[in-house]
Amino acid sequence: MAPTKQAETRPVRVYLEQTERRTFAVAVDWPGWARAGRTPEAALDALAEYLPRYLAVVRAAGRRIPGTGSGGPEFSVVERVPGNATTTFGAPGVVPALDAARWSAETADQQAALVAACWQHLDAVAATAPAQLRKGPRGGGRDRDTIVRHVLDAEVAYARKIGLRVPAPGDPAQQDAFRADLLTTLHRSALPDTPWVPDTARAKGWPAAYASRRIGWHALDHAWEIQDRSDPPG
Repeated sequence: MAPTKQAETRPVRVYLEQTERRTFAVAVDWPGWARAGRTPEAALDALAEYLPRYLAVVRAAGRRIPGTGSGGPEFSVVERVPGNATTTFGAPGVVPALDAARWSAETADQQAALVAACWQHLDAVAATAPAQLRKGPRGGGRDRDTIVRHVLDAEVAYARKIGLRVPAPGDPAQQDAFRADLLTTLHRSALPDTPWVPDTARAKGWPAAYASRRIGWHALDHAWEIQDRSDPPG
């Protein structure tokens, strides 16, 4: 009798970016999957809670996350880094030491596919959302088009962190070309036979792994915000 094939189980690698007031739990290998909480435990719980939403992005990229079955994800915390003011404010803001490692060509392809899927998800959500979104309890919050523009403007700033300097896109065609250039630059800068980032940007630059996660997180964080604020309160 042939041996029974066991289900593949592999903990999801996560690092924690911590301050006294907020912690981000960030999936190392899955750009866009990062959530925050007041404590490390709360951040990991939030990361698990958002897995079903993130899996839609993973499937759109033609990938799968091993070991994330009906029992929920198993996490392996591989690094803890002290956060900063950006962390406390509400965004991941520290490059972990593990990002010094280079990608294989296969990994670079996957990361690029996932970042592209994060953008596609944001675009799809925005295309069906109302222009005016439900306000917060104090009347705050951007509307749809302002959020979409904010994400794109941030990406222009992020691009500079990996040595790509371009003006802000002014129309959809320019936006598509910009994002294609950004993916190409990410892919190229991650491979072993190229510099980490161009020498002129090295002091303040980002490694490709961190840039991919930050870009993916920002796009999905606002996509999910648009989704949540498109619905009536309930």
